[in-house]
Amino acid sequence: MLAGASSIALGFLFVAFVVLSFLIYLALTWQVAIRRSRTEGAVGVAAPKPFGLPEALLAMALVLFLLTNVAGQFARTYQPVQLTGRALVANFLFTAFVVCFVAAFLKLRGLDVDSLAGFSKISLKRALSTGVILILAAWPLIVFAEFVSQALGGGSSKQEIVELFNSSPTIEQRVMIIVLAVVVAPIGEEFVFRFFLYGVLRRYLGVAIALVFNSLLFAAAHTHLPSAAPLFVLASCLTLAYEWSGSILVSMGMHALFNAANLIFLAFPELGQQ
Repeated sequence: MLAGASSIALGFLFVAFVVLSFLIYLALTWQVAIRRSRTEGAVGVAAPKPFGLPEALLAMALVLFLLTNVAGQFARTYQPVQLTGRALVANFLFTAFVVCFVAAFLKLRGLDVDSLAGFSKISLKRALSTGVILILAAWPLIVFAEFVSQALGGGSSKQEIVELFNSSPTIEQRVMIIVLAVVVAPIGEEFVFRFFLYGVLRRYLGVAIALVFNSLLFAAAHTHLPSAAPLFVLASCLTLAYEWSGSILVSMGMHALFNAANLIFLAFPELGQQ
């Protein structure tokens, strides 16, 4: 009886955290809407040169490439693909190439990446502290999305990279996976998805449509169906955090913290149970 009462109390506590998390991000959305309405109504406000047609064409090419890759991965679902250390490194090297290519393209176009992405808008210390608060606020929503996904028969959300981490024979390979997942991936993915793709979509489609489409694309690009719902919620929170703060450093920090915690709790489930 006591155990049942404790379960009910924990259930109510979890629901309270989910509601609080939702209200926090609803407040961020409201502030973003007010700020954008004031900016659009302001006269003579200096703004960085926006993305144009060349960036839209490049973004379209990236989206088509990602969707083609996703379609190819799901077409081979009857042949499970085992992630290897070499494949992981190749994937991150390709991401780094895309980041460098996009950055060079924008530079040649005369666009100020620093102003557009807000790298120098806030300090790194403030970006990280803001990222900690916002990812903690987002966590109940992400967990709730995973709970709903599993309740509907979505299966385990443990991705291949966690399996690779658990089966790594050497400490050196585990360190490599941690560095790639916690440092390289957040920087590369946030630059490509949040800064560039979302920035172009927002320029032509508006914040709401850009946020939804970008989050769907981010979830699909990971080609892991059981993780699609949590990844969509994560991407939405990262996009709102970037839009609200005006600095991509905030979403990069959030992404790095999420990957680090996710890797730890999925690789060592006994910690999550405690």
